[in-house]
Amino acid sequence: MSQANRSKMSVKRKFVADGVFYAELNELLTRELAEDGYAGVEVRTTPHRTEIIIRATKTQNVLGEKGQRIRELTSVVQKRFDFAEGAVELYAERVQNRGLCAQAQAESLKFKLLAGLAVRRACYGVVRFVMEASAKGCEVIVSGKLRGQRAKAMKFGDGYMIKTGHAGQVYTDTAVRHVLMRQGVIGIKVSIMLPQDPKGIVGPKIPLDDVVTILEPKEEPSPESILQAQQAAEAAAAAAAQAALQAQLMAQQQAEMAAAAGGAPEMDPNMSAGF
Repeated sequence: MSQANRSKMSVKRKFVADGVFYAELNELLTRELAEDGYAGVEVRTTPHRTEIIIRATKTQNVLGEKGQRIRELTSVVQKRFDFAEGAVELYAERVQNRGLCAQAQAESLKFKLLAGLAVRRACYGVVRFVMEASAKGCEVIVSGKLRGQRAKAMKFGDGYMIKTGHAGQVYTDTAVRHVLMRQGVIGIKVSIMLPQDPKGIVGPKIPLDDVVTILEPKEEPSPESILQAQQAAEAAAAAAAQAALQAQLMAQQQAEMAAAAGGAPEMDPNMSAGF
């Protein structure tokens, strides 16, 4: 949809159009960059252009040789969504810790299963890798015709996992993938419980509600020590006042002695003038 048409539409239609744009863009990049560790996309809209940040584990493959692949993707997005020339820009951003990215781990598990690795071994490998990346917990659910004609679901987990409430939304990163196997479709769901990070880089800044931090109590001084400190302060103030008074008296005495010793009789002004 062109920028001119977007400016005329109502707020409700604009939100719907943004959601459809994001869903279709995410689907395109998921299929195109699956082997390059695609881990999500972020759309930033400015008055002059639209910036699309692609998060992936292998950013060099996303960029391509001399940036050819990212230019091809930019051209596809521009023509499909009717952007003006230069109105959309695509960037690639590396995932800091792929062990804490559910989408990257789901893609990894998908390709392990497609390569013929046993389900248990593949799932336990993903769980161990996630837990070694300092995650609080991990859960992998695989559903479908795993062995034989009967479909079933297998659940693999480790650590601590919150699924309900606000903490479940903030702390849990979830990804779902479908694996097209020869015997049928297998569903994969990877959930990762992120650690709390005060800087907000690895995980959420806000602490969990049930985490209580007990601070060490401050050492309160005893009444005897307070009284001794007050007495010492009063004694120091009295000594300082006494020293200042003595210094003032000495200065006054020195001034009087100087006036008495060097005091020549004052000359009459008439005599000095020669009268």
